[in-house]
Amino acid sequence: MKLGVRAHDFGKLPAAELAAQIARHDLESVQLAPPKAIANFDPDTGRLTQDFAASTREAFLRHGVQIAVLGCYINLGDRDEATRRPQLDRFKEYLRFARDFGCSVVGTETGSLNSDFSRHPENGGEEAFQIVLSSVRELVNEAEKFGVIVCIEAVERYVISSPQRLRRLLDAMDSPNLQVIYDPVNLLSSTNYDREAQIVEEAHTLLGERIRVVHAKDYSVSGKQFQEMSAGEGQLDYQKILRWIKRCKPEVDVLLENTDPKTIGRSLAFLREAYRVA
Repeated sequence: MKLGVRAHDFGKLPAAELAAQIARHDLESVQLAPPKAIANFDPDTGRLTQDFAASTREAFLRHGVQIAVLGCYINLGDRDEATRRPQLDRFKEYLRFARDFGCSVVGTETGSLNSDFSRHPENGGEEAFQIVLSSVRELVNEAEKFGVIVCIEAVERYVISSPQRLRRLLDAMDSPNLQVIYDPVNLLSSTNYDREAQIVEEAHTLLGERIRVVHAKDYSVSGKQFQEMSAGEGQLDYQKILRWIKRCKPEVDVLLENTDPKTIGRSLAFLREAYRVA
């Protein structure tokens, strides 16, 4: 199991300083969202350059850390074409420069019919699915030109919300350049967490062959309040997930979320021991 972290959980710093802090925890990889993680980065479309990408790659590699995923989280399901279009253009830019970052994966969730990403009652409907499919098709066509991968992450409140819905998207595209970021906690909510074992099993069965990256965090439920937290601090059945990783995906990048430099040690110790005994 290769352990890594979201780079911006360590703050927004110059690339070399950020890489050095992450490497101190014996982490092998990162998910990098430059606007969130790299100090003085201009996020506007057209501002990525080959030099910036290459220098960022080298800063991390000098500390033995690989950029496993470029995070470019956009709203693929936005009903408003005028606001969706520049987001798609930005994602395409990340695809074009991914190899210069030493990375072959650009990842996103699918978002909502609402431009502000908030939950919409029709996110689970056919119109929303077709908007996302059209957006993903455009991005995958671009990814195929550059030999890189679009990774989609299902989130319970968004358009692609379940293993079944993501499997439908994969089948509709039928391209090896479309793969999956698997975050089991993002598939759960206060209304379905009692079916955690079933949902996790469905994810492994329906998506396993296409899972490229795993996100690691945890959750708890108190009353109707669903709270996300660091891995090992909640109620997620990590033994089930880690047994599957050990058996089926031992080389996958497992990237911690919902942590920080002060608490990451506990999460890493938990995951390493849980994986040992899984």
